[in-house]
Amino acid sequence: MALFSTLFGTNAQKSDSIKILAASDFKKAIENKDVQLVDVRTTQEYNQGAIESALNIDFFRQDTFQGKFEKFDKDEPLYLYCRSGNRSQKAATILEQMGFKQIIDLKGGYRAWPYKN
Repeated sequence: MALFSTLFGTNAQKSDSIKILAASDFKKAIENKDVQLVDVRTTQEYNQGAIESALNIDFFRQDTFQGKFEKFDKDEPLYLYCRSGNRSQKAATILEQMGFKQIIDLKGGYRAWPYKN
């Protein structure tokens, strides 16, 4: 079962470093704080709407993806989201391997974000 989970990305939920939060909890966590908030969708998706103050680092641009995260503080919480939660879970796994200690992923991604302007 563990191999199945690893292959299909569900292992992120079982990590000590990666937490998945529902939209309401995610919103509370990022409200009124200077946080590391990253949207891992494509630029086109990001331009159609994003969570305020989120930086866009396209998961599909693997040639630059990891390098852009080198500038982030690995000891501070890192908040991630994508369209549905799939890409951000994969990104979270990569970021955990890079040494990030606390990664918070938006459950259901931007599609589940009810606070759009």
